[in-house]
Amino acid sequence: MEITCNRCHQTVQAENCYCPACGLPQLVYPADSTPSENHPERWNEAVQDASVVEWKSALRVALILAVPAGMLSCSVSPLNFFGVIWMTTSAAWAVTLYVRSQKPAWITTGAGVRIGLVTGILAGWLAFGMSSGALFVQRYFLHQAGQIDSDWKALVESLRQVSQQGTAGMAPADAAQVQAAYAQILAFLAKPEGHAGFLAFGLAANALFLLLFAAAGGALGARWMAHYRRPEI
Repeated sequence: MEITCNRCHQTVQAENCYCPACGLPQLVYPADSTPSENHPERWNEAVQDASVVEWKSALRVALILAVPAGMLSCSVSPLNFFGVIWMTTSAAWAVTLYVRSQKPAWITTGAGVRIGLVTGILAGWLAFGMSSGALFVQRYFLHQAGQIDSDWKALVESLRQVSQQGTAGMAPADAAQVQAAYAQILAFLAKPEGHAGFLAFGLAANALFLLLFAAAGGALGARWMAHYRRPEI
């Protein structure tokens, strides 16, 4: 007879004492009797809900894998172009290591996403801090402030030329309004506070972008472990 879980309604083998999908303990009947002849016995072994994260273990593996992922994703790393790969892989790996140490030996997708998000937050802030620290060192310790400011002014000037070319086909009145708006924005960016704000925004946006892929990696890790560990029906 096919048995289904009362919580998630997934098929459960007769010999399983907990659901392979959500970890809910199941009713167990003696093999030499029928359910109508005996009262069911509860599975007394403590089983962790697959949707609940044991954060002490999860934070340990998340921190271990977030450090190399953050270092490889920062602007100093020559491999930062593959930051999406580092972040997704580290989150999926963190879920895998966590699941192998837990019972039941799989977790829900939502739990995997949460572990992936924590891994991404740790790695993202490490990448943000290292990138910011590298800029600080270049400007104040390596005395490259002049070169950095010169490159930034050249970039702002190129943006000014692009904005003028973009309004070439507009009516004179509309072109004047658009160019005035661009001029205010570029004037702010040309200032030191505009330069610093642009860099900070870029680093924060990059960390948020990597965080999304870390969440996706956590979900993939949870799904893979659920498929790998679930018994064949």
